Amino acid sequence: MSPLSRDPRDPESRIARLVDEENFTFLIPRTDCGVIAVTGLIKGNKVVIFASDATVKSGALGVDGSHVIVTAYKAAMGAQVPIIGVWHSGGARLSDGVASLDAFGEVFQSMILASGRIPQLSLVLGPTAGGGAYGPALTDLIVLAPEGRIFVTGPDVVKSVTGEDIDMALLGGPEAHKKNSGLAHIIAATEQAAFDDIRDLTALFANHGFMRPDAQDIDLSEFVPDSTVRSYDVHPLVNAILDKGSEQIELLSMWAPNMTTIIGRLGGATVGVLANNPAHMAGVIDAAAGEKAARFVRTCDAFGIPLIVIADVQGFLPGAGQEWEGAVRRGAKLLHAFGEAVVPRVTLITRRAYGGAYVAMNSKSLGATHVFAWPCAEVSVMGAVAAVRVLHRKMLAELPADRRKSMELELAAEHEKSSGGVHQALEIGAVDEIIEPGSTRSSLAKAISQAPHRRGSHSNMPL
Repeated sequence: MSPLSRDPRDPESRIARLVDEENFTFLIPRTDCGVIAVTGLIKGNKVVIFASDATVKSGALGVDGSHVIVTAYKAAMGAQVPIIGVWHSGGARLSDGVASLDAFGEVFQSMILASGRIPQLSLVLGPTAGGGAYGPALTDLIVLAPEGRIFVTGPDVVKSVTGEDIDMALLGGPEAHKKNSGLAHIIAATEQAAFDDIRDLTALFANHGFMRPDAQDIDLSEFVPDSTVRSYDVHPLVNAILDKGSEQIELLSMWAPNMTTIIGRLGGATVGVLANNPAHMAGVIDAAAGEKAARFVRTCDAFGIPLIVIADVQGFLPGAGQEWEGAVRRGAKLLHAFGEAVVPRVTLITRRAYGGAYVAMNSKSLGATHVFAWPCAEVSVMGAVAAVRVLHRKMLAELPADRRKSMELELAAEHEKSSGGVHQALEIGAVDEIIEPGSTRSSLAKAISQAPHRRGSHSNMPL
């Protein structure tokens, strides 16, 4: 029987949809242990895949099934290739008792030891609970299909413990994870899209390619408004910078959307793009965005993926709510992530970079490989108008209301000249080069290709 003619939940059917030409080889013979492990190719790249067998006890894992996953990890680590987990599991097998919990711990240990050393991707196709939920959570990237569910305990247990009446979809489905938890990196619109996303991610992580420094230039000025107070979506700018027609995947698109994180290619090579998105919250950095960006930076650094940082940021979001949500603690994660990263990381300041957020967006002081700025970019402690309102507060308060606005603008123009802005940043070395929007792609590609290509030596623990 052909793998694709089986029960659609059958792990062989699912793996056949993932690998090239539906062809794979078992690492160990298949049993009824609840999981299988194979080797195969995805877009020509060797991979190891393990998949829950949801046709047997809902994919629950006991001792034998856990050992299959551990074996898969040993094979992937030995070959230094990506490992992909296809999840649809009810968690630990009750019939195996405490032994199943101990075996799950061995699975987690294998994942932790592999963290930052080989890419770990998770494809969640059905309900995945208990230990089956923490498995994907320990990996680098999670793709969640429409019928995928990730939760610690199911609705029945939740109701018995808390009295809360909730269904599986709301508890751990796409709606729960795309905006609220930040757990699933990609929420696929269809099951086939989920398979396609895993294939694209595998190609980006397994085959970085080689950077061509002569990336074709186009004028990018049309994608960014001249006015610093106008909102715009950063995605068209990022799309124009990256190679057309190549793999391109956005991660956590609906969680902390004021920070955009995309894996794609520039000049044929895999790059990570981190960008403030003024279309959401004016692109300021809040607690969630700081954490999102920090994990992205660490992921790229762990696997030797160069970073392009597009800075257009007014600052960190103020307020009691932000302080209580850990804005300082979570923002510090981003500073630490950039400060320890050794991959080539190039920053482009398009319109403005103010205050501490300027530092956090891969500043030269944090070790950026190269910092570019467009000619009209502003680099300062804060916006000129905000600055003069602080510096000249008393004088402005004494003016009539109809005169105050014009005086603010006059003082702001003087402040911009005296504070130096991007030109002062250039003089002190905080900005390496002022470039025109029309030469951006080639400038970024050249800076990355000329930098030493290194890779972080740290794990990629969940942040």
